[in-house]
Amino acid sequence: MRDGLADWDCAEALSLPDMERSLAHIRSTGTLPVSQRHRLSQRSAHGCAAAVDSFPLASLSPCAAAPRCANPSLTPFLSQPDLDSKEDRNSVGHRPVTDLKIEDMKTAVRAWLQPGQPGHAVFEGARLRVCLLDGFLLYSPEMASVAKSIDVKLLLLVSRATATRRREARDGYVTLEGFWKDPPGYVDKIVWPNYVAAHKGLFEGGDVEGRLDQQVLKEMGILVPVLHAGDTDMGSTLEWAVKTLMGELPRFC
Repeated sequence: MRDGLADWDCAEALSLPDMERSLAHIRSTGTLPVSQRHRLSQRSAHGCAAAVDSFPLASLSPCAAAPRCANPSLTPFLSQPDLDSKEDRNSVGHRPVTDLKIEDMKTAVRAWLQPGQPGHAVFEGARLRVCLLDGFLLYSPEMASVAKSIDVKLLLLVSRATATRRREARDGYVTLEGFWKDPPGYVDKIVWPNYVAAHKGLFEGGDVEGRLDQQVLKEMGILVPVLHAGDTDMGSTLEWAVKTLMGELPRFC
């Protein structure tokens, strides 16, 4: 609780031990844990039709992202962490990326995957698997144990005005305790102060709307778009992320 409001935007709102166990499972098997509570549902398998028992793993993450080869043996089913995703119950808003940009990125990736190209060695040669981890506190001090499992770290930034506009446009979202919708003033009282506290160490003088501390980013292995200058359109951000991953993944073969 903070200022009389429930705080869903701090590290204490997350079950970090469960997240760590799930990431350990992903890195050791190359598969997502299946919820023990709903093991027969399609959703509990997180879109995976079946577990794979012969792939050396690639675990990668971002807002972060990239893989490391690991033992392909699968953990016995009952020893899996319990990962019950609720994201499919949340509404999805307008996609601010054009169909043309998405097709351009698909074309670039298809070319990268062709024989003789780096992507072919990644997915057909080393047979790596990639897991994308999206999070709002991934690089905060409280999440250091989770960050250790992230091989390629991508940091996407927007202005306070854009962050506020996007957050206030949300319908709300599902939590373990039900459905949550931000009350009036929630961004100014909870979301932004938490963001400042979690990320000030990445910026010069702790000013999260100022210049990034390049030395800190280098030490933590965090990549930020060179084009960062306030707000950047989502199409350009997508292109940067795709090209960055295509450049980083071959390092893990």
